[in-house]
Amino acid sequence: MIEVKPLAGRRALVTGGASGIGAAIVAELAGMGAHVIIADLDLAGAERVAAEHGGAAIEVDLASDDSVEAVVAHLSGDGVDVLVNNAGVSAVEPFLDSDPAGWDRMWRINLRSPMRLAQAFMPGMAERTWGRLLFVSTDGARAGAGGESVYAACKAGLFGLAKTLAREAAKHGVTSNVVCPGLVDTPMLRAHADRHPSLMAALLKTIPLRRAGTVDEVAAYVGFLASPRAAYVTGQTVSVSGGVTMA
Repeated sequence: MIEVKPLAGRRALVTGGASGIGAAIVAELAGMGAHVIIADLDLAGAERVAAEHGGAAIEVDLASDDSVEAVVAHLSGDGVDVLVNNAGVSAVEPFLDSDPAGWDRMWRINLRSPMRLAQAFMPGMAERTWGRLLFVSTDGARAGAGGESVYAACKAGLFGLAKTLAREAAKHGVTSNVVCPGLVDTPMLRAHADRHPSLMAALLKTIPLRRAGTVDEVAAYVGFLASPRAAYVTGQTVSVSGGVTMA
């Protein structure tokens, strides 16, 4: 049987692909035949993941305009067919205790850089009449997340961006969608669970499926939206959260 590679010949850019959900997305897209470029602040981690999947790595600080523009310049020649804005940064603290100086960094990483990258690579997608704009947000942006007000606000901004781009790019065969992970089993989550076992147990009880998700489950949905099978899906915000959000 001939193995089908639905993204063969396509180039994908995944931000924050050096670990966690991002690394799983890289594996998923590479398995579908895409040549994946990983853009991450952790260059060593990005190079390691890229080597595992025959991709490439590039260092980027998404909080820096100059660094983002360097990525755009580096990839402008061959372009990008699938853009996965996955990277994100958060600070867990009550809103009234948050420092406005930190808001700007979170805004730049979580919202401004996805806006700029989409603006940079959409024209090429439109010219080729095929493209996938994908934004990884969070279920906390849909339902609210105590202690993550600024992060949730920035990630919620991706909803309006993705829906607007879906309308503007549809005539060019380019789709735009958002995936919202819920509680996902990552090294960071496990470390948090070790420090606060009772809190994690309480959180798991709020999930109808009574467990955390896996990075592969999130990546599988991103892979579906990137595939030709999702050509008629655009402007959607979908949670992969075990049923926490049902709308």
